[in-house]
Amino acid sequence: MPALIDIKRRIRSVKSTQKVTRAMKMVSAAKLRRAQEAILAARPFAREMMAVLNRMASRAEPDSHPLLEDRGEGEKVLAVVITADKGLCGAFNANIIRTVSRFLAERPEVGVTFSFVGRKGRDFFRRRDVEIRSDHVGVYQPLRYSTAREIATDLIEAFTSGEVNRVFLIHNEFKSVIEQPLVVDRLLPIPRHEIQPEEPERDYLYEPDPAVIFEKMLPRHVEIQVWRALLESVAAEHGARMTAMDAATNNASDLIDRLTLHMNKVRQAAITREIIEVVSGAGSPS
Repeated sequence: MPALIDIKRRIRSVKSTQKVTRAMKMVSAAKLRRAQEAILAARPFAREMMAVLNRMASRAEPDSHPLLEDRGEGEKVLAVVITADKGLCGAFNANIIRTVSRFLAERPEVGVTFSFVGRKGRDFFRRRDVEIRSDHVGVYQPLRYSTAREIATDLIEAFTSGEVNRVFLIHNEFKSVIEQPLVVDRLLPIPRHEIQPEEPERDYLYEPDPAVIFEKMLPRHVEIQVWRALLESVAAEHGARMTAMDAATNNASDLIDRLTLHMNKVRQAAITREIIEVVSGAGSPS
């Protein structure tokens, strides 16, 4: 049976950990509010821009812009994996790593190159036999649009130069504090809207001409989609960390209660033993 001092020491240790987890939960809650406001402001523009450009691409010639050129599945894929720089956020990073592993397993004969955003994903796959084109670490403090522009420029260069045939984004999407589904989106070539047979035949009137519009809008579209993915991942990370720290705080409270109950039992047993010893000594002949 452990001594009382050992149990008290463990209770103090758990209480100290509980203070840390409670503080981390409060910090994540504050950061989540700001991140949620940012993603809710960015989503409508990003989604509407994607819808408009997808419809425009469905009626444009494939050779009207390099970012519209579909070279088939090909053997060269670039995957942009967005993870966190830090841990203590539940299964947030582990889920992304598992998704990337499945992504690789589904393409055994395809050469997949990676670009990592976040330290956790980079550190995990750097120890594996994968090809890493670039990594971006420490970009979340603070997260700036210039980071998305830098990543998008690198992706566009890799695609237009023929280095890769397809570009994918793998990241968490923020739905709520307890729901952050993983998504694998094809970024390049720009996806085309599939025209249904019942849709009317129509086209767009371009002002200025389509080449100028595509030249300005398509690179901007790639930047916006990368920026949205980064904002989604940041909000999802804070939501996952807040949930994980809340669970850790509650578990610490339960552990403290169990240890306190055990300590009281040990103390009562010690007192009972001392009383028995005193009574036995008083009743023994002198």
